[in-house]
Amino acid sequence: MDDLADFLRSRRSRVDPIDAGIPVVGYRRVPGLRREEVAHLAGVSVDYYVRLEQGRATQPSEQVLDALARVLGLDDIELEHLYRLARQKRRKAPSPTGRLRPELVRVLDLITDAPAFIVDHRLDVAAGNRLAELLYGRSMTGLNTARHVFLDEDERGLYAGWEQCTLDVVGHLRLAAGKYPDDPRLTSLIGELAMGSERFRRLWARADVRARTHGRKAYRHPMVGDLELHQEDFMLPDESGLELLVLSAAPGSPSADALRLLIGLNADGDVRSMPGRRLGVDDGDPAKR
Repeated sequence: MDDLADFLRSRRSRVDPIDAGIPVVGYRRVPGLRREEVAHLAGVSVDYYVRLEQGRATQPSEQVLDALARVLGLDDIELEHLYRLARQKRRKAPSPTGRLRPELVRVLDLITDAPAFIVDHRLDVAAGNRLAELLYGRSMTGLNTARHVFLDEDERGLYAGWEQCTLDVVGHLRLAAGKYPDDPRLTSLIGELAMGSERFRRLWARADVRARTHGRKAYRHPMVGDLELHQEDFMLPDESGLELLVLSAAPGSPSADALRLLIGLNADGDVRSMPGRRLGVDDGDPAKR
């Protein structure tokens, strides 16, 4: 299936004809705009737009792409994705190397108060610090967070905002698939997720794209309870295509206290002696200490 065609169809299906200035009379068989309506509003022939959606058109010009983006109400991320899909047949980007430099592992070890890990465009974790492993309850190396979210039902409870998390994961993988359409491992992962998860199939069909930069991440840890963390994504300045993800808690918040407790967990799940706080103890009642 042509990725550009899929994307155009999915975007026009979400545009309200009334918002586009088209009067709605009678029953409409399809949601959103019709092909001829998109063509008219973008100033291109109906035949040319139909060929675009069928994957039969030549490379569209920048003027055509900008006009389509305006009609379809694309945001900056979606516009960039549209341009990338339109140019795929001309020039396909090679997959990043994914090479993890030893210096990066040392940097991870220096981050002691926040979970941090490094992922590639497929969401394979290359390395994680100790607090990330305590948060996820396992070694981070070898973990694929997309599989963890969609296929590991026993671990689904870790994600307090699971539905939002699934949207983020699919949006990221859609963007990656647009950048690296010839990556066989990425293609295999997407096929595996589609085979194993009905929700993934439904979300993938929407063709939404998302770029991860920062945002709220909610977890429900079996030992320390709910954590509301803020995730910052840092693209590493090399050819690896890797990103550093750091999860922090607001100072003085319950989540910051929970992270402090998590830091005190040893490999057996016990809590080491920590000044002023122990798991299940109320700091404000001296009689309970």
